[in-house]
Amino acid sequence: MSGTLPKADNQFGQMGDTRANAKVSRETISAATVAVLCIVLLLGARFVSPSLGSWSQVETVLVLGFFLVILSFGQGLVILSGGLDLSLPALITLGGILATSWIGAANPMEWYLLLCVLAACGLVGLVSASGIIWLKVPPFIMTMAMSIIVASALLGYTSGTPRGAAPDFAIGLMKGRLFAIPLPIVVLIGFVLIGWLFQSRSVIGRYIYAVGTNEDAARIAGVPLTLARILPYVISAMCAGMVGIALVGYSKGATLRMGDDYLLPSIASVVIGGSSILGGRGTFLGTVGGAILLTTLGTIISALGLEFGLRTIIEGSIVLIALLLLREELFQKLRNLLR
Repeated sequence: MSGTLPKADNQFGQMGDTRANAKVSRETISAATVAVLCIVLLLGARFVSPSLGSWSQVETVLVLGFFLVILSFGQGLVILSGGLDLSLPALITLGGILATSWIGAANPMEWYLLLCVLAACGLVGLVSASGIIWLKVPPFIMTMAMSIIVASALLGYTSGTPRGAAPDFAIGLMKGRLFAIPLPIVVLIGFVLIGWLFQSRSVIGRYIYAVGTNEDAARIAGVPLTLARILPYVISAMCAGMVGIALVGYSKGATLRMGDDYLLPSIASVVIGGSSILGGRGTFLGTVGGAILLTTLGTIISALGLEFGLRTIIEGSIVLIALLLLREELFQKLRNLLR
């Protein structure tokens, strides 16, 4: 028994190395494409309005992209494992409302209570994962049901009107600066580095890739399936809670609908970044590019005074185009041309 498992691990590691080589090519193409699109959008916007495309506009895009990048990291892990998390809007609201009601302003226990808020969000993710794994409820149904339950519980908890003040540390995070650079951008850079290392370089990240690629093969290779399937939902829920707390610091208040606008963009960012909606393939750097691209689009649309509905139409169109362009056949043709 002890002699056969290392052999299976070794075979699985070789397969992982082969897939990693393939992912490098996809990551390079996807990241380069999204980066070019962002630059074209920013430069092209200057022809529409001189105020667009300036450095202050870039700072605005990165600060607003802070929320979507963090949220898309969690959603990306869930999709990578072969699932989908529709409970994110309710969890954003949960994090925001608990931050204002449990922590509030000038609270000496704010860091301890912050961990409690994130733990409460993580618990919801754990319940979702448990229903998916042991009750065999489809991820779409389970996470949607949890979203409805959490939203209804928050409605009863607040009696329709959230109360409390934004925590001081949340306001300081979103309004502060470090060497003239907005603090959210500094934190965003650190988060992207940690997220990339976790998803692409850690053992747990490889486990999640393995489960999303082929669950049966992962089981034979000795991958802890329960951990690899539960952890993405817990991390996704905690990321949503972080976004809710950050939004409270940004707007200095919580509402019952504060997370509604983030579900489609979180999925779109992952898909635009080159991840497969079926799981097992994708990179966090590509997801970051997709999130920044969508934030750039939203900022330009808002600056031009266009209707919000147009932004939704554009986001849906981009997802469709990404699904068409990011097919394996196209990447194979590009690889052949570059040889």
